Amino acid sequence: MTVQTVTAQEGGRQTGPVWVQIEALPTLGRAQDRVAAYADTLADVQGYYLGSGWYGVVLGPYASREEAEAVRRQLLAEGLIPRDAFIADGRSFRQQFHPLAAQEPTSAPATAPASPESLREPTATTGHALPEESPEEALGSEAALSQQEKELIQIALQWAGFYSGGIDGVFGRGTRAAMAAWQRANGRDVTGILTTRERAELLAAYHAPLDGLGMETLRDTAAGIEIALPLALLKPPVHNPPFVRFDPAGDPAVRVILISQPGDAERLAGLYEIMQTLEIVPPEGPRQRSADAFAIEGIDERIHSTTYAWLVDGEIKGFTLVWPAGDEERRSRVIELMRTSFRRLPGTLDPGASPAGEDQAVDLVSGLRIRQAQQTASGFFVDGDGTVVTAAAAVEGCGEVTIDGGVTARVTALRADLGLAVLDPEEPLAPRSVAAFQTAVPRIAAEVAVAGFPYGPALAQPALTFGTLADIRGLNGEEQVKRLALAAQPGDMGGPVLDAGGAVLGMLLPHRKGRNSSPLTCAMRSRPMPSSTR
Repeated sequence: MTVQTVTAQEGGRQTGPVWVQIEALPTLGRAQDRVAAYADTLADVQGYYLGSGWYGVVLGPYASREEAEAVRRQLLAEGLIPRDAFIADGRSFRQQFHPLAAQEPTSAPATAPASPESLREPTATTGHALPEESPEEALGSEAALSQQEKELIQIALQWAGFYSGGIDGVFGRGTRAAMAAWQRANGRDVTGILTTRERAELLAAYHAPLDGLGMETLRDTAAGIEIALPLALLKPPVHNPPFVRFDPAGDPAVRVILISQPGDAERLAGLYEIMQTLEIVPPEGPRQRSADAFAIEGIDERIHSTTYAWLVDGEIKGFTLVWPAGDEERRSRVIELMRTSFRRLPGTLDPGASPAGEDQAVDLVSGLRIRQAQQTASGFFVDGDGTVVTAAAAVEGCGEVTIDGGVTARVTALRADLGLAVLDPEEPLAPRSVAAFQTAVPRIAAEVAVAGFPYGPALAQPALTFGTLADIRGLNGEEQVKRLALAAQPGDMGGPVLDAGGAVLGMLLPHRKGRNSSPLTCAMRSRPMPSSTR
Protein backbone atom coordinates (compact mmCIF):
# COMPACT_ATOMS: atom_id res chain seq x y z
CA MET A 1 0.00 0.00 0.00
CA THR A 2 1.10 3.59 -0.56
CA VAL A 3 0.40 6.60 1.64
CA GLN A 4 -1.83 9.16 -0.03
CA THR A 5 -0.84 12.83 0.23
CA VAL A 6 -3.23 15.34 1.78
CA THR A 7 -4.25 18.31 -0.36
CA ALA A 8 -6.85 20.13 1.72
CA GLN A 9 -5.01 22.29 4.26
CA GLU A 10 -6.10 25.09 6.55
CA GLY A 11 -3.42 26.82 8.59
CA GLY A 12 -1.14 23.81 8.14
CA ARG A 13 -3.83 21.45 9.44
CA GLN A 14 -5.74 18.74 7.52
CA THR A 15 -9.41 19.66 6.92
CA GLY A 16 -12.31 17.71 5.50
CA PRO A 17 -13.20 14.01 5.71
CA VAL A 18 -10.38 11.45 5.78
CA TRP A 19 -10.23 7.67 6.18
CA VAL A 20 -8.03 5.01 7.76
CA GLN A 21 -7.02 2.63 4.98
CA ILE A 22 -6.34 -0.79 6.47
CA GLU A 23 -5.96 -3.14 3.49
CA ALA A 24 -5.60 -3.21 -0.31
CA LEU A 25 -6.42 -6.39 -2.22
CA PRO A 26 -6.13 -7.38 -5.89
CA THR A 27 -9.56 -9.02 -6.35
CA LEU A 28 -13.09 -7.86 -5.58
CA GLY A 29 -14.08 -11.22 -4.09
CA ARG A 30 -11.26 -11.15 -1.58
CA ALA A 31 -11.91 -7.50 -0.75
CA GLN A 32 -15.60 -8.25 -0.06
CA ASP A 33 -14.59 -11.09 2.27
CA ARG A 34 -12.22 -8.82 4.20
CA VAL A 35 -14.80 -6.02 4.45
CA ALA A 36 -17.31 -8.48 5.88
CA ALA A 37 -14.76 -9.78 8.39
CA TYR A 38 -13.85 -6.29 9.61
CA ALA A 39 -17.50 -5.21 9.73
CA ASP A 40 -18.18 -7.91 12.34
CA THR A 41 -15.94 -6.14 14.85
CA LEU A 42 -15.43 -2.55 13.65
CA ALA A 43 -17.71 0.38 12.87
CA ASP A 44 -17.67 2.55 9.74
CA VAL A 45 -16.12 -0.09 7.46
CA GLN A 46 -16.23 0.86 3.77
CA GLY A 47 -14.77 -0.52 0.53
CA TYR A 48 -13.64 1.36 -2.58
CA TYR A 49 -12.13 0.43 -5.90
CA LEU A 50 -8.67 2.09 -5.96
CA GLY A 51 -7.79 1.67 -9.64
CA SER A 52 -5.29 -0.60 -11.41
CA GLY A 53 -7.19 -3.67 -10.25
CA TRP A 54 -6.87 -2.99 -6.47
CA TYR A 55 -9.65 -2.69 -3.88
CA GLY A 56 -9.29 -0.84 -0.58
CA VAL A 57 -10.81 -1.58 2.84
CA VAL A 58 -11.15 1.66 4.85
CA LEU A 59 -12.65 3.06 8.04
CA GLY A 60 -14.44 6.40 8.17
CA PRO A 61 -14.99 9.03 7.09
CA TYR A 62 -13.60 11.16 9.94
CA ALA A 63 -13.87 14.93 10.21
CA SER A 64 -10.14 15.54 10.61
CA ARG A 65 -6.78 13.86 10.39
CA GLU A 66 -6.41 14.13 14.17
CA GLU A 67 -9.61 12.14 14.73
CA ALA A 68 -8.60 9.50 12.17
CA GLU A 69 -5.14 9.20 13.73
CA ALA A 70 -6.65 8.71 17.19
CA VAL A 71 -8.84 5.90 15.84
CA ARG A 72 -5.88 4.32 14.05
CA ARG A 73 -3.71 4.31 17.17
CA GLN A 74 -6.47 2.89 19.36
CA LEU A 75 -7.19 0.03 16.93
CA LEU A 76 -3.47 -0.67 16.54
CA ALA A 77 -3.10 -0.91 20.32
CA GLU A 78 -5.98 -3.39 20.41
CA GLY A 79 -4.45 -5.41 17.56
CA LEU A 80 -7.57 -5.07 15.40
CA ILE A 81 -5.97 -3.62 12.24
CA PRO A 82 -2.64 -4.18 10.42
CA ARG A 83 0.36 -2.15 11.59
CA ASP A 84 0.80 -0.58 8.15
CA ALA A 85 -2.68 1.04 8.19
CA PHE A 86 -2.47 4.71 7.22
CA ILE A 87 -4.51 7.91 6.82
CA ALA A 88 -5.98 8.39 3.30
CA ASP A 89 -7.62 11.47 1.87
CA GLY A 90 -9.86 9.57 -0.58
CA ARG A 91 -8.17 10.88 -3.71
CA SER A 92 -7.57 7.36 -5.04
CA PHE A 93 -11.10 6.12 -4.25
CA ARG A 94 -13.27 5.25 -7.26
CA GLN A 95 -16.52 3.24 -7.15
CA GLN A 96 -17.70 2.18 -3.68
CA PHE A 97 -18.53 -1.52 -3.31
CA HIS A 98 -19.39 -1.52 0.43
CA PRO A 99 -21.90 -0.71 1.85
CA LEU A 100 -24.04 -1.81 -1.09
CA ALA A 101 -26.08 1.40 -1.34
CA ALA A 102 -23.12 3.75 -0.79
CA GLN A 103 -22.27 6.73 -2.96
CA GLU A 104 -18.99 8.29 -4.00
CA PRO A 105 -16.58 9.55 -1.28
CA THR A 106 -17.64 13.01 -0.13
CA SER A 107 -14.07 14.30 -0.04
CA ALA A 108 -13.30 13.60 -3.68
CA PRO A 109 -10.97 16.43 -4.73
CA ALA A 110 -11.97 18.91 -7.40
CA THR A 111 -9.61 17.26 -9.89
CA ALA A 112 -11.52 13.95 -9.70
CA PRO A 113 -14.11 13.18 -12.41
CA ALA A 114 -17.68 14.04 -11.51
CA SER A 115 -18.85 10.46 -12.21
CA PRO A 116 -15.83 8.18 -11.66
CA GLU A 117 -16.18 4.88 -13.48
CA SER A 118 -15.49 1.46 -12.03
CA LEU A 119 -13.07 -1.04 -13.48
CA ARG A 120 -14.14 -3.75 -11.12
CA GLU A 121 -16.01 -6.95 -11.92
CA PRO A 122 -19.78 -6.51 -12.37
CA THR A 123 -21.52 -8.91 -10.00
CA ALA A 124 -25.10 -9.59 -9.03
CA THR A 125 -24.33 -8.95 -5.35
CA THR A 126 -22.83 -5.47 -5.56
CA GLY A 127 -26.09 -3.64 -6.13
CA HIS A 128 -24.48 -1.36 -8.76
CA ALA A 129 -25.41 -1.49 -12.43
CA LEU A 130 -22.73 -0.05 -14.70
CA PRO A 131 -24.14 2.46 -17.18
CA GLU A 132 -24.76 1.95 -20.86
CA GLU A 133 -22.61 4.38 -22.84
CA SER A 134 -22.48 5.74 -26.35
CA PRO A 135 -19.04 5.82 -28.06
CA GLU A 136 -18.79 9.51 -27.16
CA GLU A 137 -19.62 8.85 -23.51
CA ALA A 138 -17.17 5.90 -23.49
CA LEU A 139 -14.44 8.22 -24.75
CA GLY A 140 -15.26 10.61 -21.91
CA SER A 141 -15.06 7.98 -19.19
CA GLU A 142 -11.92 6.56 -20.83
CA ALA A 143 -10.24 9.98 -20.66
CA ALA A 144 -10.69 9.97 -16.87
CA LEU A 145 -8.59 6.79 -16.51
CA SER A 146 -5.17 7.13 -14.90
CA GLN A 147 -1.99 6.07 -16.68
CA GLN A 148 -1.84 2.86 -14.63
CA GLU A 149 -5.47 2.05 -15.40
CA LYS A 150 -4.85 2.47 -19.13
CA GLU A 151 -1.79 0.24 -18.93
CA LEU A 152 -3.87 -2.36 -17.10
CA ILE A 153 -6.41 -2.33 -19.95
CA GLN A 154 -3.58 -3.05 -22.41
CA ILE A 155 -2.23 -5.81 -20.15
CA ALA A 156 -5.68 -7.42 -19.96
CA LEU A 157 -6.11 -7.21 -23.75
CA GLN A 158 -2.68 -8.78 -24.16
CA TRP A 159 -3.56 -11.54 -21.69
CA ALA A 160 -6.80 -12.19 -23.61
CA GLY A 161 -4.82 -12.60 -26.83
CA PHE A 162 -5.94 -9.46 -28.66
CA TYR A 163 -2.98 -7.11 -28.16
CA SER A 164 0.72 -7.53 -28.90
CA GLY A 165 2.02 -3.96 -28.67
CA GLY A 166 3.84 -2.10 -25.92
CA ILE A 167 2.33 -1.45 -22.49
CA ASP A 168 2.48 2.35 -22.53
CA GLY A 169 -1.06 3.50 -21.68
CA VAL A 170 -1.43 5.14 -25.10
CA PHE A 171 -4.60 4.05 -26.87
CA GLY A 172 -3.29 4.29 -30.42
CA ARG A 173 -4.12 2.31 -33.56
CA GLY A 174 -2.88 -1.02 -32.16
CA THR A 175 -4.82 -0.71 -28.91
CA ARG A 176 -7.98 0.39 -30.74
CA ALA A 177 -7.70 -2.60 -33.08
CA ALA A 178 -7.32 -4.89 -30.05
CA MET A 179 -10.40 -3.35 -28.41
CA ALA A 180 -12.38 -3.85 -31.63
CA ALA A 181 -11.23 -7.48 -31.83
CA TRP A 182 -12.29 -8.07 -28.21
CA GLN A 183 -15.70 -6.52 -28.91
CA ARG A 184 -16.12 -8.65 -32.03
CA ALA A 185 -15.17 -11.85 -30.18
CA ASN A 186 -17.63 -11.07 -27.38
CA GLY A 187 -20.61 -10.11 -29.59
CA ARG A 188 -20.49 -6.38 -28.83
CA ASP A 189 -20.85 -3.37 -31.11
CA VAL A 190 -17.46 -2.97 -32.77
CA THR A 191 -16.41 0.63 -32.10
CA GLY A 192 -12.78 0.24 -30.97
CA ILE A 193 -13.72 2.11 -27.76
CA LEU A 194 -14.48 0.04 -24.68
CA THR A 195 -17.35 1.26 -22.53
CA THR A 196 -17.12 1.27 -18.75
CA ARG A 197 -19.10 -1.98 -18.65
CA GLU A 198 -16.86 -3.63 -21.27
CA ARG A 199 -13.73 -2.58 -19.41
CA ALA A 200 -15.16 -4.09 -16.23
CA GLU A 201 -15.93 -7.36 -18.04
CA LEU A 202 -12.44 -7.50 -19.57
CA LEU A 203 -10.77 -6.91 -16.20
CA ALA A 204 -13.09 -9.36 -14.42
CA ALA A 205 -11.85 -12.11 -16.74
CA TYR A 206 -8.27 -10.96 -16.26
CA HIS A 207 -8.53 -11.10 -12.45
CA ALA A 208 -10.53 -14.35 -12.30
CA PRO A 209 -7.48 -16.70 -12.09
CA LEU A 210 -6.50 -15.06 -8.78
CA ASP A 211 -9.81 -15.82 -7.07
CA GLY A 212 -9.39 -18.21 -4.17
CA LEU A 213 -5.62 -17.72 -3.86
CA GLY A 214 -5.88 -15.24 -1.01
CA MET A 215 -3.58 -12.70 -2.64
CA GLU A 216 -2.71 -10.23 0.11
CA THR A 217 0.13 -7.82 0.77
CA LEU A 218 2.40 -9.19 3.49
CA ARG A 219 4.87 -6.96 5.34
CA ASP A 220 7.74 -8.82 7.03
CA THR A 221 9.66 -6.24 9.06
CA ALA A 222 12.32 -8.76 10.15
CA ALA A 223 13.19 -9.53 6.53
CA GLY A 224 12.59 -5.95 5.37
CA ILE A 225 10.24 -7.03 2.58
CA GLU A 226 6.68 -6.17 1.56
CA ILE A 227 5.13 -8.35 -1.14
CA ALA A 228 1.76 -9.71 -2.33
CA LEU A 229 1.51 -13.47 -1.69
CA PRO A 230 -1.15 -16.20 -2.23
CA LEU A 231 -1.55 -16.62 1.53
CA ALA A 232 -4.53 -19.00 1.24
CA LEU A 233 -2.13 -21.59 -0.23
CA LEU A 234 0.70 -21.14 2.29
CA LYS A 235 1.49 -22.12 5.86
CA PRO A 236 2.70 -19.45 8.32
CA PRO A 237 6.27 -18.29 7.65
CA VAL A 238 9.40 -19.86 9.15
CA HIS A 239 12.42 -17.55 9.49
CA ASN A 240 15.66 -19.39 8.74
CA PRO A 241 18.28 -16.85 7.54
CA PRO A 242 18.83 -15.94 4.79
CA PHE A 243 15.33 -17.22 3.96
CA VAL A 244 11.76 -16.79 5.12
CA ARG A 245 10.08 -20.05 4.12
CA PHE A 246 6.37 -20.47 3.37
CA ASP A 247 5.58 -24.17 2.99
CA PRO A 248 2.47 -25.46 1.15
CA ALA A 249 -0.78 -25.47 3.11
CA GLY A 250 -2.29 -28.15 0.83
CA ASP A 251 -3.12 -28.56 -2.85
CA PRO A 252 -1.89 -27.03 -5.04
CA ALA A 253 1.54 -27.46 -3.44
CA VAL A 254 2.74 -23.86 -3.72
CA ARG A 255 5.89 -22.72 -1.92
CA VAL A 256 7.37 -19.22 -1.44
CA ILE A 257 10.84 -18.26 -0.21
CA LEU A 258 11.76 -14.68 0.70
CA ILE A 259 15.49 -13.87 0.50
CA SER A 260 16.99 -11.34 2.91
CA GLN A 261 20.64 -10.93 3.92
CA PRO A 262 23.39 -8.33 4.04
CA GLY A 263 25.98 -8.76 1.31
CA ASP A 264 27.95 -7.58 -1.67
CA ALA A 265 28.45 -8.67 -5.27
CA GLU A 266 30.54 -11.68 -4.20
CA ARG A 267 27.90 -12.90 -1.77
CA LEU A 268 25.19 -12.36 -4.41
CA ALA A 269 27.20 -14.56 -6.80
CA GLY A 270 27.50 -17.21 -4.09
CA LEU A 271 23.76 -17.13 -3.46
CA TYR A 272 23.20 -17.52 -7.21
CA GLU A 273 25.22 -20.76 -7.14
CA ILE A 274 23.59 -22.04 -3.94
CA MET A 275 20.05 -21.51 -5.22
CA GLN A 276 20.77 -23.75 -8.22
CA THR A 277 21.69 -26.67 -5.95
CA LEU A 278 18.30 -26.70 -4.18
CA GLU A 279 15.55 -29.24 -4.92
CA ILE A 280 13.06 -26.39 -5.43
CA VAL A 281 15.10 -25.14 -8.43
CA PRO A 282 15.13 -27.75 -11.24
CA PRO A 283 18.35 -27.69 -13.31
CA GLU A 284 16.61 -26.98 -16.63
CA GLY A 285 15.59 -23.41 -17.39
CA PRO A 286 17.00 -19.97 -18.29
CA ARG A 287 19.37 -18.11 -15.97
CA GLN A 288 20.55 -14.49 -15.95
CA ARG A 289 23.07 -12.83 -13.68
CA SER A 290 24.66 -9.38 -13.41
CA ALA A 291 26.77 -7.70 -10.76
CA ASP A 292 23.72 -6.61 -8.77
CA ALA A 293 20.89 -9.01 -9.68
CA PHE A 294 20.02 -12.48 -10.90
CA ALA A 295 17.01 -14.41 -12.17
CA ILE A 296 16.69 -18.21 -12.20
CA GLU A 297 13.96 -20.23 -13.89
CA GLY A 298 13.72 -23.95 -13.13
CA ILE A 299 11.24 -26.19 -14.93
CA ASP A 300 10.61 -29.93 -14.84
CA GLU A 301 7.64 -32.27 -15.02
CA ARG A 302 6.67 -31.48 -11.38
CA ILE A 303 7.28 -27.81 -10.69
CA HIS A 304 8.00 -24.41 -12.24
CA SER A 305 10.32 -22.37 -10.02
CA THR A 306 11.16 -18.67 -10.44
CA THR A 307 13.73 -16.76 -8.37
CA TYR A 308 14.63 -13.06 -8.41
CA ALA A 309 17.25 -11.37 -6.23
CA TRP A 310 18.67 -7.84 -6.18
CA LEU A 311 21.63 -6.23 -4.41
CA VAL A 312 20.89 -2.65 -3.27
CA ASP A 313 22.85 -0.64 -0.71
CA GLY A 314 24.56 -3.67 0.79
CA GLU A 315 21.36 -5.71 1.13
CA ILE A 316 20.39 -8.77 -0.91
CA LYS A 317 16.64 -9.26 -1.15
CA GLY A 318 14.39 -11.26 -3.43
CA PHE A 319 12.00 -14.19 -3.58
CA THR A 320 11.32 -17.62 -5.05
CA LEU A 321 7.92 -18.90 -6.16
CA VAL A 322 7.52 -22.66 -6.63
CA TRP A 323 4.32 -23.55 -8.50
CA PRO A 324 3.00 -26.92 -9.75
CA ALA A 325 3.74 -27.58 -13.43
CA GLY A 326 0.84 -27.31 -15.87
CA ASP A 327 -0.88 -24.33 -14.21
CA GLU A 328 0.83 -21.60 -16.21
CA GLU A 329 -2.08 -19.15 -16.33
CA ARG A 330 -2.29 -18.70 -12.58
CA ARG A 331 1.48 -19.03 -12.03
CA SER A 332 2.32 -16.27 -14.50
CA ARG A 333 -0.29 -13.95 -12.97
CA VAL A 334 0.94 -14.57 -9.42
CA ILE A 335 4.64 -14.13 -10.26
CA GLU A 336 3.93 -10.86 -12.05
CA LEU A 337 1.90 -9.56 -9.11
CA MET A 338 4.69 -10.58 -6.72
CA ARG A 339 7.26 -8.73 -8.83
CA THR A 340 5.26 -5.53 -9.15
CA SER A 341 4.30 -5.48 -5.46
CA PHE A 342 7.82 -6.22 -4.12
CA ARG A 343 9.01 -3.42 -1.82
CA ARG A 344 12.25 -3.10 0.13
CA LEU A 345 11.88 -2.08 3.77
CA PRO A 346 14.74 -1.22 6.17
CA GLY A 347 16.79 -4.12 7.57
CA THR A 348 17.60 -7.74 6.76
CA LEU A 349 17.38 -11.07 8.55
CA ASP A 350 20.05 -11.62 11.21
CA PRO A 351 22.56 -14.03 9.59
CA GLY A 352 23.44 -15.52 12.99
CA ALA A 353 19.89 -16.32 14.02
CA SER A 354 18.49 -19.84 13.71
CA PRO A 355 15.04 -21.14 14.64
CA ALA A 356 14.56 -23.34 17.68
CA GLY A 357 14.67 -27.02 16.82
CA GLU A 358 16.23 -26.35 13.43
CA ASP A 359 16.67 -29.51 11.36
CA GLN A 360 20.37 -29.56 10.48
CA ALA A 361 21.93 -31.89 7.91
CA VAL A 362 24.66 -31.79 5.26
CA ASP A 363 21.97 -31.99 2.56
CA LEU A 364 20.06 -28.95 3.88
CA VAL A 365 20.69 -25.23 3.32
CA SER A 366 18.75 -23.11 5.83
CA GLY A 367 16.03 -25.75 5.97
CA LEU A 368 15.86 -26.27 2.17
CA ARG A 369 16.95 -29.60 0.74
CA ILE A 370 19.82 -29.79 -1.73
CA ARG A 371 19.10 -31.57 -5.00
CA GLN A 372 20.61 -35.05 -4.82
CA ALA A 373 22.37 -36.93 -7.62
CA GLN A 374 20.79 -40.20 -8.68
CA GLN A 375 24.14 -41.94 -9.03
CA THR A 376 27.56 -41.45 -7.47
CA ALA A 377 31.02 -42.60 -8.49
CA SER A 378 34.67 -41.56 -8.19
CA GLY A 379 37.31 -40.36 -10.62
CA PHE A 380 40.58 -38.44 -10.90
CA PHE A 381 42.18 -35.50 -12.70
CA VAL A 382 44.63 -36.38 -15.47
CA ASP A 383 45.78 -32.92 -16.63
CA GLY A 384 46.02 -29.30 -15.51
CA ASP A 385 42.88 -28.29 -17.45
CA GLY A 386 40.65 -30.36 -15.16
CA THR A 387 40.07 -33.36 -17.44
CA VAL A 388 38.65 -36.24 -15.38
CA VAL A 389 38.81 -39.99 -16.01
CA THR A 390 36.07 -42.15 -14.53
CA ALA A 391 34.19 -45.38 -15.19
CA ALA A 392 31.93 -45.49 -18.25
CA ALA A 393 29.15 -46.92 -16.07
CA ALA A 394 29.22 -43.71 -14.00
CA VAL A 395 27.95 -41.57 -16.89
CA GLU A 396 25.90 -43.94 -19.02
CA GLY A 397 22.37 -42.55 -19.40
CA CYS A 398 23.07 -39.34 -17.46
CA GLY A 399 21.16 -36.25 -18.51
CA GLU A 400 23.76 -33.98 -16.88
CA VAL A 401 27.25 -34.50 -15.49
CA THR A 402 28.96 -32.11 -13.09
CA ILE A 403 32.38 -32.27 -11.45
CA ASP A 404 34.23 -30.42 -8.70
CA GLY A 405 31.12 -29.56 -6.71
CA GLY A 406 28.89 -28.36 -9.53
CA VAL A 407 30.90 -27.56 -12.67
CA THR A 408 29.10 -28.91 -15.73
CA ALA A 409 31.19 -31.35 -17.77
CA ARG A 410 30.75 -33.09 -21.10
CA VAL A 411 31.72 -36.65 -21.98
CA THR A 412 34.43 -36.28 -24.64
CA ALA A 413 35.47 -39.94 -24.87
CA LEU A 414 33.73 -43.18 -23.97
CA ARG A 415 35.33 -46.62 -24.31
CA ALA A 416 32.73 -49.19 -23.37
CA ASP A 417 35.19 -52.05 -24.14
CA LEU A 418 37.61 -50.66 -21.52
CA GLY A 419 34.94 -49.26 -19.21
CA LEU A 420 36.50 -45.76 -19.38
CA ALA A 421 34.99 -42.28 -19.77
CA VAL A 422 36.81 -38.96 -20.19
CA LEU A 423 35.13 -35.76 -18.98
CA ASP A 424 36.04 -32.14 -19.83
CA PRO A 425 34.73 -29.26 -17.67
CA GLU A 426 32.79 -26.52 -19.48
CA GLU A 427 34.56 -23.83 -17.46
CA PRO A 428 38.26 -23.71 -16.52
CA LEU A 429 39.44 -25.72 -13.52
CA ALA A 430 42.87 -25.70 -11.86
CA PRO A 431 43.39 -28.96 -9.94
CA ARG A 432 46.06 -28.82 -7.23
CA SER A 433 47.59 -32.07 -8.52
CA VAL A 434 47.00 -34.61 -11.28
CA ALA A 435 47.56 -38.33 -11.68
CA ALA A 436 51.11 -39.69 -12.10
CA PHE A 437 50.89 -43.08 -13.80
CA GLN A 438 53.00 -46.14 -12.97
CA THR A 439 54.14 -47.80 -16.21
CA ALA A 440 56.07 -50.73 -14.73
CA VAL A 441 54.35 -54.11 -14.26
CA PRO A 442 53.19 -54.33 -10.62
CA ARG A 443 54.02 -57.40 -8.52
CA ILE A 444 51.27 -59.79 -7.41
CA ALA A 445 50.42 -59.41 -3.70
CA ALA A 446 51.77 -55.84 -3.68
CA GLU A 447 49.92 -53.41 -1.43
CA VAL A 448 47.50 -51.12 -3.29
CA ALA A 449 44.84 -48.58 -2.36
CA VAL A 450 41.71 -47.22 -4.05
CA ALA A 451 41.02 -43.50 -3.58
CA GLY A 452 37.38 -42.45 -3.85
CA PHE A 453 34.16 -41.46 -2.17
CA PRO A 454 32.77 -44.77 -0.92
CA TYR A 455 29.75 -43.09 0.69
CA GLY A 456 29.07 -40.50 -1.99
CA PRO A 457 28.38 -36.93 -0.77
CA ALA A 458 28.47 -37.93 2.92
CA LEU A 459 32.26 -37.39 2.91
CA ALA A 460 33.80 -34.06 1.94
CA GLN A 461 37.22 -35.57 1.19
CA PRO A 462 38.23 -38.79 -0.62
CA ALA A 463 38.98 -41.89 1.44
CA LEU A 464 41.57 -44.65 0.90
CA THR A 465 40.61 -48.33 0.90
CA PHE A 466 43.64 -50.63 1.23
CA GLY A 467 44.11 -54.09 -0.24
CA THR A 468 46.47 -56.16 -2.39
CA LEU A 469 46.96 -56.94 -6.05
CA ALA A 470 45.50 -60.45 -6.43
CA ASP A 471 46.46 -61.01 -10.08
CA ILE A 472 47.79 -59.02 -13.05
CA ARG A 473 45.18 -60.58 -15.36
CA GLY A 474 41.40 -60.80 -15.35
CA LEU A 475 39.44 -63.98 -14.64
CA ASN A 476 39.39 -64.73 -18.36
CA GLY A 477 43.05 -63.86 -18.84
CA GLU A 478 42.47 -60.25 -19.96
CA GLU A 479 45.84 -58.47 -20.10
CA GLN A 480 44.34 -55.01 -19.53
CA VAL A 481 42.46 -56.05 -16.36
CA LYS A 482 43.97 -56.54 -12.90
CA ARG A 483 42.21 -58.24 -10.00
CA LEU A 484 42.27 -56.70 -6.54
CA ALA A 485 41.64 -58.10 -3.09
CA LEU A 486 39.96 -55.27 -1.17
CA ALA A 487 36.55 -54.26 0.20
CA ALA A 488 35.45 -51.48 -2.16
CA GLN A 489 32.09 -49.68 -1.98
CA PRO A 490 29.86 -48.77 -4.97
CA GLY A 491 30.90 -45.11 -4.62
CA ASP A 492 34.56 -46.08 -5.22
CA MET A 493 33.75 -47.01 -8.85
CA GLY A 494 35.96 -44.99 -11.20
CA GLY A 495 38.51 -44.12 -8.51
CA PRO A 496 42.28 -44.46 -9.09
CA VAL A 497 44.13 -47.58 -7.91
CA LEU A 498 47.42 -46.45 -6.32
CA ASP A 499 50.66 -48.26 -5.57
CA ALA A 500 52.61 -47.79 -2.34
CA GLY A 501 54.27 -44.67 -3.77
CA GLY A 502 51.02 -42.99 -4.82
CA ALA A 503 51.38 -43.63 -8.57
CA VAL A 504 48.24 -44.64 -10.48
CA LEU A 505 48.17 -48.28 -11.56
CA GLY A 506 44.71 -48.11 -13.08
CA MET A 507 41.05 -47.34 -12.39
CA LEU A 508 38.56 -49.33 -10.31
CA LEU A 509 35.88 -50.89 -12.52
CA PRO A 510 32.45 -51.91 -11.24
CA HIS A 511 31.59 -55.56 -10.82
CA ARG A 512 29.70 -56.56 -13.94
CA LYS A 513 26.65 -57.75 -12.01
CA GLY A 514 26.53 -54.50 -10.05
CA ARG A 515 26.88 -52.18 -13.02
CA ASN A 516 23.91 -49.95 -13.55
CA SER A 517 23.14 -46.50 -14.85
CA SER A 518 20.46 -43.96 -14.17
CA PRO A 519 18.28 -42.38 -16.84
CA LEU A 520 18.09 -39.29 -14.63
CA THR A 521 20.55 -36.48 -14.00
CA CYS A 522 23.96 -37.58 -12.73
CA ALA A 523 26.15 -35.12 -10.84
CA MET A 524 29.88 -35.42 -10.29
CA ARG A 525 32.17 -33.97 -7.71
CA SER A 526 35.93 -33.78 -8.35
CA ARG A 527 38.91 -33.06 -6.12
CA PRO A 528 42.63 -32.97 -6.83
CA MET A 529 43.79 -36.52 -7.38
CA PRO A 530 42.68 -38.63 -5.67
CA SER A 531 39.19 -37.28 -6.26
CA SER A 532 35.61 -38.23 -6.86
CA THR A 533 32.89 -37.98 -9.42
CA ARG A 534 29.33 -38.01 -8.36
